Amino acid sequence: MGTDTDILGAAAGALKIANAVRSGRVGALEVTEAALARVAALDRSFNAYTEVTAERARSEARAVDAARAAGKDPGALAGVPYAVKNLFDIRDVTTLAGSKINRGRAPAETDAFLVRRMHEAGAVLTGALNMDEYAYGFTTENTHYGPTRNPHDVARIAGGSSGGSAAAVAGGLVPLTLGSDTNGSIRVPSSLCGIFGLKPTYGRLSRHGGYPFVASLDHVGPFARSVEDLAQCYDVLQAPDAADPACAMRPVEPIAGALGAGADRLRIAVAGDYFERRAAPEALAAVAAVAKALGVTRRVIIPEAARARAAAFIISAAEGGNLHLPDLKSRPQDFEPLSRDRLLAGALIPATWVLQAQRLRAWYRDRIRELFSEVDVILAPATPRSATLIGQETMTLDGETMPVRPNLGMFTQPISFIGLPVLAVPVSLGGALPIGVQIIAAPWRELDCLRVGKALELAGIAAAPVAKQAALA
Repeated sequence: MGTDTDILGAAAGALKIANAVRSGRVGALEVTEAALARVAALDRSFNAYTEVTAERARSEARAVDAARAAGKDPGALAGVPYAVKNLFDIRDVTTLAGSKINRGRAPAETDAFLVRRMHEAGAVLTGALNMDEYAYGFTTENTHYGPTRNPHDVARIAGGSSGGSAAAVAGGLVPLTLGSDTNGSIRVPSSLCGIFGLKPTYGRLSRHGGYPFVASLDHVGPFARSVEDLAQCYDVLQAPDAADPACAMRPVEPIAGALGAGADRLRIAVAGDYFERRAAPEALAAVAAVAKALGVTRRVIIPEAARARAAAFIISAAEGGNLHLPDLKSRPQDFEPLSRDRLLAGALIPATWVLQAQRLRAWYRDRIRELFSEVDVILAPATPRSATLIGQETMTLDGETMPVRPNLGMFTQPISFIGLPVLAVPVSLGGALPIGVQIIAAPWRELDCLRVGKALELAGIAAAPVAKQAALA
């Protein structure tokens, strides 16, 4: 079987690889060996992986090649290398969730539901990816496993908490990864690393076999360097799962073949007020470029977004703190200091505060439902600025100095608070550092998000090139 150097390179997309493997132009094992070689050569700079599952990857690749040789369908993602945030269970691997405490746990006996879905589609698992401890953070500056570095500038953060997932895609190590998003953990690193990331509607994809953070807010979703790759991966991941009550009854709604038209018929508006006040110039410029490309002039106000964010903080801290309370009591020294203090504070939040936060959540959901009777899609910054330096503690926005770690998610938290689907798109501004825009739709309307993203790709506004350091390797 001949090789195709273009397909074996860092910039090869998932669909291109799958089509080549399915047609026999290249073997899944060849693709896998090339990906493993990139990880070995480049990840010492990025620190995206916490574990490389090389032997499993080779075994899965051989199985894909054998299926194709026998005339069987090798799957929609045949031979596509991918990796997952290390809160997804991987058979025979200990699920760390970014923590020191979990090192002592037994290896997982089975794969997480979404890992099984990827395996069934012929994708090849290359490993587990770095993250903020217990998914509580926006920077992936992990004390236990080191910071994940942004492939576009390794002196800067990749974002978090799914920082390893974003860096692995941006750095060309693999074309697809999986991550989780509670308050912005897919969208923040997508924005800072310059790739596409999809946070589906709450309950759309199964979380079974994933280490939880805040059950009432946790989402899971994919990262990719193109909308079509993202859509194909999303379709593979969709399936009802009785083991996750939030996902038990959702019908599968394939969308990969429906991206080509329809964006021009959507009613699109830009989120104003809260989503403008603390955005840095590059964040505002990115939204303006997207709005201009789509011909959008309408502006809407998302009511009480600041209070929604405050309520999201309360619910996250309270649920997360109570989840980890036994370890906080018995092993406080084994937590990262920042996450330990926040989780301890969360465990002490009065029940009346949590109740009031949930009441606001219900009220806010109703107001947003009313807003989506007038528009189909809302545009907003994904992050208030581009990536900060590793170790940088503060940033200045709109004349105010504030901590970096909690405030990178100021524009994502009011959206995930009520489970809306969001596509983070990387915007081409010609600057040294990437930044993203949120494409927000009504519940269960992931297709609207992806149609807009595809339109922006075709217009040359949204693009996710492999970081130069990786592309030259």
